[in-house]
Amino acid sequence: MTNEELQACLTGEFTNAEVKIGKQYVEILVQADELHDAAVKLSTLPLLSFDYLFCLSGVDYPEKIQIVYHLESTKHRHTVVLKVNTADRVDPVVDTVSDVWQTAKYHEREVYDLLGVKFNNHTDLRRLFLDDSWGFPLRKDYKDEVRIVER
Repeated sequence: MTNEELQACLTGEFTNAEVKIGKQYVEILVQADELHDAAVKLSTLPLLSFDYLFCLSGVDYPEKIQIVYHLESTKHRHTVVLKVNTADRVDPVVDTVSDVWQTAKYHEREVYDLLGVKFNNHTDLRRLFLDDSWGFPLRKDYKDEVRIVER
């Protein structure tokens, strides 16, 4: 499926989402309360079959944190970028997708550890690399007087 065909398919399936062709992949931006349903739909619809989450990242913006999921269909050989914004930066929360894609389990723990995003219904949400004395070092406003680290 070409990017144009994938965009048309996603636009028809996700009427509340913003779907566009990015520099390399089709991008779909969903509302936080629709994230889990969108993930299930992306993975189970036969025409899409996004069965492989190969990257999950967090991006810190001044007013929000965005979670970015790179998905691939090993059956159809197409790729999509799923994005969701948190409501705010102070207490960023989105639903987990670790029940849809098992690889999300550790990716979400990494985003929690480094950016402080909480993933609702995650079965083992705890820090992956750092202890609690660190705070969230990938946030743009991060300062650590003890270790003399500043972003």
